Amino acid sequence: MFKKIGIIREGKQPPDRRVPLTPKQCHEVALQGIDIKVQRSDVRAYSDAEYVAKEVRITDDLSDRDLIIGVKEVPLEMLMADKAYLFFSHTIKKQPHNAKLLRTVLERRITLLDHELLTNDQGMRVLAFGHWAGVVGAYNAFRAWQATMGGPELKPANACHDRAEMDLHLGEFPIPKDLRMVLTGAGRVGHGAMETLERAGVLRVAPEDFLDKDFSSPVFTVLDSHDIYARDDGKPFDTPAFHADPSGHHSIFLPFARRAHIYIACHFWDARGPKILTAKDLQDPALALRAVADISCDIGGPIDSTLRASTIAEPLYGYNRASGTECAVGTPGSITVMAVDNLPCELPRDSSKTFGRDLMDHVLPHLLGPVDDAMIARATIAKGGKLTERYSYLADYAAAGPS
Repeated sequence: MFKKIGIIREGKQPPDRRVPLTPKQCHEVALQGIDIKVQRSDVRAYSDAEYVAKEVRITDDLSDRDLIIGVKEVPLEMLMADKAYLFFSHTIKKQPHNAKLLRTVLERRITLLDHELLTNDQGMRVLAFGHWAGVVGAYNAFRAWQATMGGPELKPANACHDRAEMDLHLGEFPIPKDLRMVLTGAGRVGHGAMETLERAGVLRVAPEDFLDKDFSSPVFTVLDSHDIYARDDGKPFDTPAFHADPSGHHSIFLPFARRAHIYIACHFWDARGPKILTAKDLQDPALALRAVADISCDIGGPIDSTLRASTIAEPLYGYNRASGTECAVGTPGSITVMAVDNLPCELPRDSSKTFGRDLMDHVLPHLLGPVDDAMIARATIAKGGKLTERYSYLADYAAAGPS
């Protein structure tokens, strides 16, 4: 389908240092006889010199490429007419800030594929950075604890060369023996967070033991939906029914918030469902929580202390429990909130390596296959400047975008 592939320089601001393929992976692709070039960049976590060392061709000009692959949205001035692009476009939910991007794609007769839409025959996504959001988010939970309680500072993950260095710093961090942490969500994000906690020596315990027992070492528990919610009508919790429609339920999370010092949120939240932790819950005098690491980061969502997304540069802010407003970290009566919404960017080398391997194993064969490949068809938003039938619902969105 595509004969010549190019890796674009990330142009979105603030800069994203991740890459879709690492130097080693590009070398492997070239050894398979695939024509690949990488655009020069002084931004990405892997330097141009590292690509050159792996005998990867470096260029400024990608105009001879059939398919151009990136990570984040490509700035309009970098979009070339009559080309095919693959990146996270963030358009399928009609995100207002990207309407102009989609309209430009159509005006320039561009074929647009989206990483988020690449799924297998069972409908499961094959590319995602969620695992690394969990890895870094759990690390940042300890940073939030330190900022609240004092003690030696943890080096920011984005200032570490890679995960190995991050783990080294966490291994030296004095975790209190009586620290208790609760985690919601057991998908890609949740498993990444659990991995960090386990590497730090935090013991996983059952939810019932977390509530009823004391421990001589730091512990965490992972809650399933039946641990977090109950039916309004008092009938037994039905997991499939809840996932089909979470309305008609209420939160039973408060007992865990009265025991846990840190809450790490990794769940998927359906807007039809109830909140997990309300402003009223956060005013509970028995609350033990001192920090909330909201990796899911749903603004206006299930956790009322998440007032806004934070940034890699300034990842923490305080939540005044009494007033429900933002305050300085460490203010008496406050909770420290970590709500960075682009956490994988903090470990760009590691997250790129995992993403690139999945791209090579699960997507590249389809990109090089026949023009009617089903996976590629599912992921194609626009083709030759026209919306595909599956995404025709975006027509009014693209037309309404700002000039």
